[in-house]
Amino acid sequence: MASENIVEVTDSNFQTEILGSKLPVLVDFWAVWCSPCRAIAPHVEALAKEYDGKVRVGKCDIDSNPEVATQYDIRSIPTLLVFKEGKVAGQVVGAVPRAKIEDLIKKAL
Repeated sequence: MASENIVEVTDSNFQTEILGSKLPVLVDFWAVWCSPCRAIAPHVEALAKEYDGKVRVGKCDIDSNPEVATQYDIRSIPTLLVFKEGKVAGQVVGAVPRAKIEDLIKKAL
């Protein structure tokens, strides 16, 4: 799941890794059983590499980390949230095209 460009987001590290980040952070809320989540995963991975150093990218498995998902009212997955300075700065829901995910990132820069 997590790679060199993607941090694994958990209930316990959310505060420091996401809300405390100096860079904007794209968080992909997903689950292993979710096929639309698997469909967008390559786009998220590619954007993590492309925007390395400008934006952090994390993935949060909602089954393993229900507190964060509940806190941000995640009702459908995949949900992508962009955090900037500790606050939600944008959101997309569903298996959207790569360009829509990239637009979300660009708006946070």
